[in-house]
Parts: sequence; C-alpha cells; structure tokens
Amino acid sequence: MGGLVVFVVVAFSGYLLMTNLRVNRSATVTSDTSQLVEQRVERVNKLQQEVNGLSSQVDVLNKMTSGNAGTQGSSNDDAGSGTLLPAVQGPGITVTLNDSSLWENAVGDSGSTADIDYYVIHQQDIEAVVNALWKGGAEAMMIQDQRVLFNSAVRCTGNILTLQGKQYSPPYTVSAIGDPDALTQALNDSRAIATYKEYVRAYGLGWKVEAKDTQRFPESALLQPLRYASVPQEELKQ
Repeated sequence: MGGLVVFVVVAFSGYLLMTNLRVNRSATVTSDTSQLVEQRVERVNKLQQEVNGLSSQVDVLNKMTSGNAGTQGSSNDDAGSGTLLPAVQGPGITVTLNDSSLWENAVGDSGSTADIDYYVIHQQDIEAVVNALWKGGAEAMMIQDQRVLFNSAVRCTGNILTLQGKQYSPPYTVSAIGDPDALTQALNDSRAIATYKEYVRAYGLGWKVEAKDTQRFPESALLQPLRYASVPQEELKQ
C-alpha cells in the first residue's frame, strides 16, 4: 500500500507540473481586459477543482496507510502529511475594506483630479489586517472566497487583488475564526491599521468590522504538506 501512495503522489506532482506548463504556454490575445480576466478566472477555477479532487484521493490513501503505519509507531512522523487543509468552523470576525466613493469628486489644489492612491485599497492595507488577525490568535482565515494558506501572497495591481491565481475587485473581505474580542483588540492595537483609519476619516475609505457567532471555512488543497521542525533525539542526549 505504501508503494501505491508514493506512486499516486509522484503522479499528482507530475500532473501539477504539466498543468503549470500548459497554463504558462497558453496565451489569449484580446483588447478586452475584463474578458481576459474572466477567461483566466474560469481556467483557474477549473484547475483548482481538478487539484481538489486529486488531493482528496491522495488524502484518503494517506489515511488508509496511516492506519497500517500506526502499528509501527510512525504516527508522529506522518503529522501534517495530508494534502487537504480541513474544513473548520467557529466564532470570529469579518473585516471589509473598500475604495472611497469620493475620489471622482475630489480635486487637488491645482484644480486637477486628486491622486487616486489616497482613495483606493492597497496591498499593505490587506496585509495589515491579515497580520493583525494572526497576532490576535486567528485559528484560520479567508480572503474573499479563498482560505489563507502558508504560501498565500497578497498582490495588488492598482485596486485589483490577485490571490493564488484569481483576481478580485473591491470590496475586500478578510474573515478569521478565533476569539472575536481578541481579534478586534488586535486590530485596534495595530499601528498600520491606525494609519489606515486616518485615511478612512480623511478620504472616505471603507472600514467595517463584524463579529460572527459562526463562520464556516471550506477545505482547501495544499500543494505542499505542512511540516513542523523538531530537535533530533541525538541532540537531546548530548
């Protein structure tokens, strides 16, 4: 059975590599930016469904073999070897950030349109919320409709958010599961968010924090297993 799992994992890795090559080699020539974004999102969603299906199969095989391996006392070594981040639920908060509706009517001292950068959400604004929520003890997190993984990276071009191959327009929602009071306090203690709130007051940026009795986050495929560092037994004996 162990050999079967190794074969499936290797085949799964090869599939991801070929998928990446296909995506990178494909190109669509169009002057319609919205159409191009829509096509890319549709493609990413289809590939994500395929990855989730394969991850589920690998996860089932891992669980089947872990039962046999448990008799050999290797359960600790297998911790975090699954390919799926499990679904979770619990209380928490949701933070919504949005562009200001004032920029179209705002003008600078010279009579020209004011710098739009003051009126839109930026990458550092979303990162400030994410960092504060982790510091506040968040157990799990989502940005828009995606789970935040160990390798998630927030990227913004203008006011367009790119997260794990998908693109989003404001408003942006960051949800976290954890103690609502502790999470809210962490937001209030953040210097970066204090600066953001100054822009909220000055330029009308959107800021909304809501406590939730129950939030449900779906399972998500992990393209790389989570591992934890440990001290070798030989080092402990010295």
